[in-house]
Amino acid sequence: MKRLFAAGALVLASLFPALAQPAADPQNTIFLDTKDGRITIRLRPDLAPKHVEQIKALAKKGFYDGVVFHRVIDGFMAQTGDPTGTGTGKSDLPNVPAEFTKTQFKRGSVGMARSQSPDSANSQFFICYDGCGPLTGQYTIFGEVVSGMDVADKIKKGNSAANGMVTTPDKIVKMQVAADAK
Repeated sequence: MKRLFAAGALVLASLFPALAQPAADPQNTIFLDTKDGRITIRLRPDLAPKHVEQIKALAKKGFYDGVVFHRVIDGFMAQTGDPTGTGTGKSDLPNVPAEFTKTQFKRGSVGMARSQSPDSANSQFFICYDGCGPLTGQYTIFGEVVSGMDVADKIKKGNSAANGMVTTPDKIVKMQVAADAK
């Protein structure tokens, strides 16, 4: 009987994938809009509560609206969140201490950028394409792309000779917490 139930659940999940997914929490979902469409990010307060609160606070202030993807490395990641567009800027909020976990970085993982100091994360973050696995345990994962990875793939790539810096970068049109979306 248990096998029959399990088989039935698998069939239902394959026919109705939305039933297999946990319900979206609008307080912990970010909408990141670009010229090519929307990237939806599920925030992970279970992994990084301080980082999630920082991102939400900045999004609610409109901090990310118009900010460029200043460093985009094909096959690795797209980085944004620096209001100066140089990779050296940050918000006026205090830095956030590291919240490293053993959760594996993979395609669609969203992590916090930082300097050499583990406790220097502030406003910059990156979306992983591939090849981010070695960052596991060294950078904080605070979310994951749940839809729109095809949009993230369209973000203009940088120059490999310039460590992925982009001369005419794409930008975030608007970034907001889903609960606040208009």
